Amino acid sequence: MGSHLTCGPDEVIVISGGLIRGKKKRYIIGGHAFAIWCVTHVHYLSLNLMTVYPYCYHVETILGVAVTVSSVAQCKFLRGIEFLKISTEQFLGIEEHEIKRTICETLEGTLRAIVGEMTVEQLYKDREMFSKRVWQVAAPDMARMGMAIMSFTITDISDEENYLMSLGRAQIAAVKRDAAIGVAEAERDAGIREAECEKEAQNVIFEMGAKIGHHSKMYNLAKASFDQEVNAAKAQAALAYELQAAKIQQQIRSEEVQIDIIERKKETEIQEKEVERKNKELISTIRLPAEAENYEIYTVAQGLKTQALEEGKAKAEQLQLLGTSEARVLQVTGNADAQLMLLKANVFKTYQTAAKLALVLESLPKITTQICLPLEKVKEIVIIGGSDSITSELSRLIGQIPPSLSALAGKELENLLKNK
Repeated sequence: MGSHLTCGPDEVIVISGGLIRGKKKRYIIGGHAFAIWCVTHVHYLSLNLMTVYPYCYHVETILGVAVTVSSVAQCKFLRGIEFLKISTEQFLGIEEHEIKRTICETLEGTLRAIVGEMTVEQLYKDREMFSKRVWQVAAPDMARMGMAIMSFTITDISDEENYLMSLGRAQIAAVKRDAAIGVAEAERDAGIREAECEKEAQNVIFEMGAKIGHHSKMYNLAKASFDQEVNAAKAQAALAYELQAAKIQQQIRSEEVQIDIIERKKETEIQEKEVERKNKELISTIRLPAEAENYEIYTVAQGLKTQALEEGKAKAEQLQLLGTSEARVLQVTGNADAQLMLLKANVFKTYQTAAKLALVLESLPKITTQICLPLEKVKEIVIIGGSDSITSELSRLIGQIPPSLSALAGKELENLLKNK
């Protein structure tokens, strides 16, 4: 009727066929399942590591040098359901050696592409970077097959033209050269250090000799100082009496001087007190009354100043008001005169010839008076010439009167007289 299936944690049971509760496939990892005969199909897929050995023979680098690269890689199927779907679709039912061959071919293709982009020196000196690049490029391809690269290592790089051997020889020569240089530098440093040690030893000898001489000098100086102190003590003992007597006299004199100084200080203090008393007396009798009088004068001056300012402001306001009233009077008077002149002009427009003549005749006495005003100041008139000249001058003066009247009347006088 059916069978009960189990699997370990390193494999997957893939159950497909009918009666799987609406699912096309079931994936059981490290568990158990029940399969019905003749209806379901059961497959096992291993999750263990698979070791492959990608090998690229005679692959040219970017500079055209052919090399052979050997490597080893560890791969396995991923446990995710999406990856298991991909891997079962591609590898379910295929033998393990066929799966390894597919993985190896994929990695060899990636390996050839990476070798073609690098130089021999890069491949040889930085194998870790070379392996990492192969891993990075091949990982997406392996993921599309439901697998992952767990590790990838370059095991060997060789060539048939002994290119790598030549690089090794150059490296060995460089190492030997550096070793010879290191030996020479060590010998040189040893010689320099030996000379420095000898120099330091000589310096120590010289310093010790200098110290010995210095200590001898200090001994002699100390001995001379002690002798001088002994002689001074002897001299001091000989003159002790005289010196003590002089000291007593000096102390007495010093006490006398101190007494004199104290008396002078007391006199000075008394004088200072007297001066302070007189100053206070002057302040109370002279300075304070003077300050009071000064304050009184200042207060009166401020009052007078304020009064003068207020009077000036009042006069200024009065003058301003008078000026304003006079200007108003002049404005009113001017307006009245202008109105009068305007009325006269309107009346003159309506006057007839007779009225205008009457006005002219009324104005003649005033005009004659104004003409004769200069003649009032004339005391005498002297006419030089004959009777004919007198007649002609009088005729000329009389002839100038009508034009003047015509100019004043606005029309010729003759026309007015004719109309009359």
